[in-house]
This record gives sequence, structure tokens and C-alpha cells, in this order.
Amino acid sequence: MQMVCLPRLSRVAVCGGTHGNELSGVYLVRELLKVKKGVMEKEEEQEEEEPLSVLKVLSNPRAMQQCRRYVDTDLNRCFTHATLNGLTSGTVPYEMIRSRELNAMLGPKGRSGAVDLVCDLHNTTANMGLCLIAYSDCDWICLHIFRHLQRKMPDIPMRYIHFEVSNKESYSLDSVGKHGFAMEIGPQPHGVVRSNVYTAMKAGVQHMLDWVCFFNSGTLFEGESVDVFTMIKHIDYPRDSETRNITAAVHPHLQDRDFCPLHPEDPLFQTFSGETLRYKGNEPLYPFFINECAYYEKGIALSLARKRRVVIPTIRVQTEQEQAAHVQELASEEEE
Repeated sequence: MQMVCLPRLSRVAVCGGTHGNELSGVYLVRELLKVKKGVMEKEEEQEEEEPLSVLKVLSNPRAMQQCRRYVDTDLNRCFTHATLNGLTSGTVPYEMIRSRELNAMLGPKGRSGAVDLVCDLHNTTANMGLCLIAYSDCDWICLHIFRHLQRKMPDIPMRYIHFEVSNKESYSLDSVGKHGFAMEIGPQPHGVVRSNVYTAMKAGVQHMLDWVCFFNSGTLFEGESVDVFTMIKHIDYPRDSETRNITAAVHPHLQDRDFCPLHPEDPLFQTFSGETLRYKGNEPLYPFFINECAYYEKGIALSLARKRRVVIPTIRVQTEQEQAAHVQELASEEEE
């Protein structure tokens, strides 16, 4: 596979509190905001090199204040092109206003002025370890960062989840950057901060920033292969046809077994009357976000993914001449 040369990552955003009750990111970004510039960030060795600018953002201050996922509507579903650019009338939900403020700060989404990389910090109640969730399975920056974290944090179970959604339809905060991902760590109850989960997130963010500095300084990152879990579908809880109340819980044999293969006829749910309901799919798939607390309202008991091996190329940062040509190319694309 041919080497790929990619633009320098000059501006990185680390965001916490997009969901106000996911507290690892809230407390980590608050901590980063206390740290003077240069302590958390790697100092460049050569003075003439452009320093890395790290924006630390508390995304949803009102929800954080109330320790709630959101105030009016889920902020992390407010970043589609239609939502960011559509006309508004009447009473506008707070999170819709906030999404436009964040787009102005970190974007505009899809434009050359957007930050180079967004890392949005999240917690899950599911037993998922540390996951990077992204909209691309061929964003070599995100995939190389993932491999770097795997090497640096071998004791933490780690997966790369791919949501196959177009840029216009991508709905989460991380989609505002040129590159972006959610760093999702669990299990942790919402409204609670567990020190082991916080420590893993802090280490993950530091290793990500270190990687960006290595990349910007010209380090060559060799190609390799990575397991990618591409989301195929969501499964809802069984429900009463009239009341829409759920009639079953995740089966004990499935609970906490995120990323363990789910085979046809494996136990899926246990009804409140004690009956076992089995998985009726045609192929083994990998469940994740099993029994996530925040997804009851979304009608999702778990998500299912297909796993495959993705080969990632060797990459390095572009030279100044290559970067200048790339900027010119982007400018002409935006004019069109």
C-alpha cells in the first residue's frame, strides 16, 4: 500500500460534557482548563515549528449544571448540515442554539476553516471498555491514533466503531472537525465519576495529543491492519403493542458481553414473565451498547456490528510545499 501524506494537524479540540451527566469528560476538560498551556500539551522541540493549539470545550454547560444528558434535546444529534443551516422559528431548543455556537467555534462543518481534529469525550453504562467511534473506516488519522492508543494502553479493552453515515447526515459534535471521533469509555453510571474510568480517559487523551505532536514533527507511522466494527442495526426491547412499555430485559447471558459474538438462536431477552427470547438473525454479529441507560428513550436495547480487518497505509505529515498545494486545491473546491 502506497504511503499517504496528510496535512498537519494544527488545531485540536477536546470536548467534554456534550452529555451533561457523562462525568469523566466533564471533569477531565475542567482539569485541562486549569492547566497552563504547555503542561498538558507536548512542547515542540524546535522553536520555529508551529505549536499545537488545543481547544478545551465544555460543550453543554446547562446540562452539566443540572447533571442531565440534555436540557431540551440531545445535543449530540444536532450537528447534521440540515440542523446547523436550517431556518428556525418559534421556540428553539437550547441544544440547537448551542450546536450552532459550537459549529461557529470549531467549524464550520465541512469547510477549510474547521479545526483539524475533534475528540469528544463520552461515557457509557455498557461494558464497552474504551472505544473510538467515527463516521469513516478510511480516516487514516483516526485509525492511526486508535492503533497508538492500543499500543500505549494494552490493559484496556479497545475497539474502533464505524457508523456508516454521510458527512451531511453525520449528527454528532465530532463530525464538525476535518477529522473526529468520540472517545467512549465504560462501564460507568451516568451522574457518577469512577476514578479508573476517568484515569483511562485522561491517559487516552494524553496519548492522542502525543500522537498528534509526533505526526506534526514528521514521524513516519507504518501501515498495519486494524479490526473495525461497522454498525449494522439497532435492536429495540420487546414492547406491549398498546402501551409501548417494554416487556423484557436483556438476557443475563448477554448482559455485559459487549463485542462477544451473538449467534443465531443465542438468548437475547428475558421477558418479565420469565420466557427466553432468542436472536433471530441470519449471521453472527457483535453486540455493543448493550442495555445502555440513555438509549431506553431512543428505543435501542443494543446495537449490532460486523467486524472486519482494515489495512491502514503508512502515513506522514505533508511538507510545506505539499501543504500549500493542498490548501490551493481545497480553496478551489470550496469556490466550486
